[in-house]
Amino acid sequence: MNNQSFVIERVYNAPVHKVWKAITSKDEMKQWYFDLSDFKAEKGFEFSFNGEGRKGEKYVHRCKVTEVIMGEKLSYTWSYEGHPGISEVTFELFPEGEKTRLRLTHAGLETFSQSNSDFGRESFAEGWTYILGTALKDFLEKDEAKTEHSNSHPK
Repeated sequence: MNNQSFVIERVYNAPVHKVWKAITSKDEMKQWYFDLSDFKAEKGFEFSFNGEGRKGEKYVHRCKVTEVIMGEKLSYTWSYEGHPGISEVTFELFPEGEKTRLRLTHAGLETFSQSNSDFGRESFAEGWTYILGTALKDFLEKDEAKTEHSNSHPK
């Protein structure tokens, strides 16, 4: 079967250090990603979290950090307890002035059972589009939006 990697890029109105902290701090990740009991951006660190499928089915995600380049790149495996298949998620950060371009690649989607729609490419596309395009964007830009809003109205 063809490699079904999913790639998405978003530009955030936030500097790289702020985006890096958002994708590597368990306290910040809880606010926009998943509720992780622990996370360390260290190669070999294993973590898990609970998620829910389209029809409410519960999944335990099992992950292991595979690569860390501080402030630039974070990769980890992504699999589901009790289900075959293993994939890899990679976050890459690129500074663009005061903004940051994030490229997420989720490779190995074809290793998951295609008979379960929760593991289909479309499901991952829908999930990552929301997570990066709405949840992370809102988290990163909430302070900037308040600052811009207050600066646009004369006192």
